[in-house]
Amino acid sequence: MNATLPTAEALRTTLAALLDGLPPKQAAQAVDRLIANYRGNTPTDAPVLRDRSDVAAYAAYRMPATFEAVRSALAALRAAAPEWAPATHTDIGGGTGAASWAVAEAWEENAPRTTVLDWAEPALALGRELAVASGVPALRAAEWQRSRISAALRIESTDLVTVSYVLKELTAKDRHAVVTEAARAAQAVVIVEPGTPDGYARVIEARDRLIAAGLTVAAPCPHSATCPIEPGADWCHFAARVSRSSLHRQVKGGSLPYEDEKFSYVAAVRFPANPVASRVTRKPQIRKGLVLLDLCTDTEGLRRDTVAKRHGALYKSARDASWGDPWPPHAE
Repeated sequence: MNATLPTAEALRTTLAALLDGLPPKQAAQAVDRLIANYRGNTPTDAPVLRDRSDVAAYAAYRMPATFEAVRSALAALRAAAPEWAPATHTDIGGGTGAASWAVAEAWEENAPRTTVLDWAEPALALGRELAVASGVPALRAAEWQRSRISAALRIESTDLVTVSYVLKELTAKDRHAVVTEAARAAQAVVIVEPGTPDGYARVIEARDRLIAAGLTVAAPCPHSATCPIEPGADWCHFAARVSRSSLHRQVKGGSLPYEDEKFSYVAAVRFPANPVASRVTRKPQIRKGLVLLDLCTDTEGLRRDTVAKRHGALYKSARDASWGDPWPPHAE
């Protein structure tokens, strides 16, 4: 994805300014430890981010990718419910606030009042600092509250709840309770997890709980029925293009100017929405005169469509289609 919109640009600029001078060796060590936690299989009952150096490394390492993943999920929610706009937003386990930056951009002209909840005070402190420096009014007005993300969590009624890259850090009991509380409190819930088999499993588990609580799926699924993917055989995930700043490349040790963030997500709502008829679930395969599209559909489960040159405008649309796009295009 092209990170050229004002809020995305503000995020890169603000990160670079506030983290300028971060010692490379210290940053690399913190990132290595955070990657081990991020990829590990053991949930924790304590904050992963311990101090400012951890949080600074995390912000450089993860904020741009989290922002782009949540931005993609919110775009799908907005496409399903274009007339809806939240007045209030609660970011559960929001850390330094990447999801809140994405929400501020999604409803830029009338951004909701945001409350960020996290149990790591250093993350909240840096998140607040980044928000104040952003120049984005909605972010500068956000509230940052320390709160234990656990089965004891209670939140005020709100229009939108985001829970991004949080469920992996929780025990099963806490994970179930947090999703249930989000469903109770919100009109719309957006949950984002890493695009891995276990991340997808957590999203499907959350999806089932949201549906059981009376919400319907707005995205990415074309329906609120059982996911047609056979457990253990495959997993549903998508990709968001992340532009890397020089700081980002330094902290992550990469050389390319971009990376692709793989993520799984669900957006569920209590109000009318129009899910897509089908969604592209794999990168389209372009052959000579043909495009192969792997789709999840509203009535037929998983399906592969072959779009040929003889299909005219539809063929051109298929060649332009991307992983995660709705299908067929609305114009068709």
